[in-house]
Amino acid sequence: MLKKYLFLTKPGILFGNFVTTLGGYLLAAQGSVDFLLLFLTLLGTTLVVASGCVVNNVIDQDIDQKMQRTQNRALVKKTVSTPIALAYALVLGVIGFSILWFAVNAYAFLFAVIGFVVYVIFYSLWTKRTTIHQTVIGSISGASPPVIGYAAVANQFDLAALLIFLGYALWQMPHSWGIAIYRFDDYKNAGIPILPVARSVFRTKIESLIYIILFAIAMNGLFIYGYTNWLYLIILNVLCAYWLYLGVIGFKAENDQLWAKRFFLFSVLLITVISLSFSFTTISPAPQIPLF
Repeated sequence: MLKKYLFLTKPGILFGNFVTTLGGYLLAAQGSVDFLLLFLTLLGTTLVVASGCVVNNVIDQDIDQKMQRTQNRALVKKTVSTPIALAYALVLGVIGFSILWFAVNAYAFLFAVIGFVVYVIFYSLWTKRTTIHQTVIGSISGASPPVIGYAAVANQFDLAALLIFLGYALWQMPHSWGIAIYRFDDYKNAGIPILPVARSVFRTKIESLIYIILFAIAMNGLFIYGYTNWLYLIILNVLCAYWLYLGVIGFKAENDQLWAKRFFLFSVLLITVISLSFSFTTISPAPQIPLF
């Protein structure tokens, strides 16, 4: 029984957002970690993300039954009812938002609200079913957790927060398209107009290269403006260069699905390594360049 409720929260997404929230926190902490604040930030953010994922499961029931990888989800199989799932999401959300508001700060709470609203309303309820620009909209919610982590420490939205927001949002594009190519038939059967389905795999590969370059530029900004050291610069650019290489060889791939699986799995490794690298690649004291 507990397993069904755990999987409603999409553990893979929870883990990814846990890591990026940790990355944002470590960047702002500059080596001085308040472990209680870190725990509360990670817990609050994880619960908010979990709430959004449960609501997404409720919204996507009709789509999930058409996709091989999702047709065994609890709501599709009716082993969990919609009212129970919504109540579950409400409890998770109330606890998560409360932790961020009362135990962290208003900036962390604000970006949690932004991420949740964008994911549930603008992405799940609207653009996912209607436009190829769904991935751009979804990237806003995906880029919110690292900003939550950063704001938990900095208690402001400054240049570094803007750079990680842009960087993590840009990363979402080729990452998501890699999944869509790998699961192409699922997305096509469900009628989801994501780029490789609505346009072409070839166009998706071209745009993925563009976004990898833009991601690298944004994340290099952390070094340029003095938030990270040379080791970060090397790690980031080596990983980005290899990701770009994977994107280029995709044009000669004999099997797009196998190539796409390798491409998006590396994207997960890349963002995990970069996020964790902030624990030893920051510069103290960090420059103060507040935006608001």
